[in-house]
Amino acid sequence: MLISGLQKLTLLDFPGCAACTVFTGGCNFRCPFCHNASLVLPEKLSLSSSADDVLSFLKKRVGLLDGVAVTGGEPLLHSDIDDFLKAVRDLGYKIKLDTNGSFPGHLRKIVEAGLVDYVAMDIKNSPELYPMTIGIPGFDISPVNESKEYLLSGAVDFEFRTTTVKGLHSEESLVEAAGWISGADKYFLQQYKDSGDVILSEGLSAFDEQEMLALKEAVSQIIPGVSLRGV
Repeated sequence: MLISGLQKLTLLDFPGCAACTVFTGGCNFRCPFCHNASLVLPEKLSLSSSADDVLSFLKKRVGLLDGVAVTGGEPLLHSDIDDFLKAVRDLGYKIKLDTNGSFPGHLRKIVEAGLVDYVAMDIKNSPELYPMTIGIPGFDISPVNESKEYLLSGAVDFEFRTTTVKGLHSEESLVEAAGWISGADKYFLQQYKDSGDVILSEGLSAFDEQEMLALKEAVSQIIPGVSLRGV
């Protein structure tokens, strides 16, 4: 398991918890708007901490932190993440997992093992626009659809979220995406921000506040629980 970063305190990444955030390196997607290129592109990946280092830190924070948010990259790319999650769980922490949904079998395995309390799954765009949005021509959306259906079954507390980007998203595509995940209680539209570590920022920009509010209004006709982030 490649750990490429550790944020020692966050009040935002794990709803309702004072947490730390563990960043895993590596991803099977190439979303041009990704704000963590250094966690995705092989030539930029680096090891900042070992699992043992993170667990040592967590042992010292027992009683001070409530949870651990595991993000990436794509955490489920790592077959050995289960052992890490179990070790975190054994210390008494709640666990949140961020995923792109492309590893449904692994997602199901860790949920059924009781290794995660909350899942945040990216919904990149409407199904037909997925290949363009994730930078992989011809991508088969079936695994993502399987993960989506599994979460909608109520197996674990979850949210869906979409980072909205001019040049990739439109009101029409977001309404179609909302229809695809209809039945979700929590759906977040996140405003795109150029972090300076974006995979390919050319031709991409953020919707402004009024535009985000209009997108929310359109999507709320399908998912009443839609909210905005970053605005």
